[in-house]
Amino acid sequence: MRQAQRSSAPLRRTSTASPRAPQSARPIHYPESDGKPMSETPVHWHAMVDFASPLHGFLKDRPDAYVGSNMLMYYEEGDNRRRVSPDVFVTFGVPKLPERRVWLVWEEGKAADFVLEVTSRSTRKEDEAGKKALYERLEVRECWQFDPMGEYLNPRLRGYVLGADGKYHEVALEERDGALCHDSLLGVTLRLEGERLRLFDPKRGEYLLTHAEERQARQAAEARLVELERRLLGE
Repeated sequence: MRQAQRSSAPLRRTSTASPRAPQSARPIHYPESDGKPMSETPVHWHAMVDFASPLHGFLKDRPDAYVGSNMLMYYEEGDNRRRVSPDVFVTFGVPKLPERRVWLVWEEGKAADFVLEVTSRSTRKEDEAGKKALYERLEVRECWQFDPMGEYLNPRLRGYVLGADGKYHEVALEERDGALCHDSLLGVTLRLEGERLRLFDPKRGEYLLTHAEERQARQAAEARLVELERRLLGE
């Protein structure tokens, strides 16, 4: 029996179905949370809040200044793994409003001008190596580390400023009135007073108050007013 010969010609497709249209790329999602705790301990949380909240008040009248805290900052478009979360950052030259859920560097046009990391022994490697190198690459002009529990930094405050060479240079803190100080580009003086980091407004000659200090000052003023009214009525 003869075997049928196999044709070497390619088979002709008889389907009339149109070719599948190319699928459009899905938009990249930039999450608002990385699943990590906001701060390591209550001490670190209070240090972060007590630094950020006075800055909000100090810069409230500047429409071109944004204060962020513990916000995810994405620095490479299309890659949501390229991110960092500064404990406190300030960016000038951008609109204060609307409020952001995440910070997209390519949309804002820049990362930050100032960053503070509330550091500890467990985050030391990340803060001193990874984050510091990244902030230098992102051209953050001032980068600070504050160790509120004194676990490894002595003194507890350490800062770097970006030089003309594009590299960080450590800040030499000045001793003034028993505190270690630096006049920041924020327009305030950073003052390390013992275990506490405070902000001082040199133009007004007064400290920037935390929420707790503002509440205490308001209560003290109300108490003085009540006492004054009592005396006037007594007369």
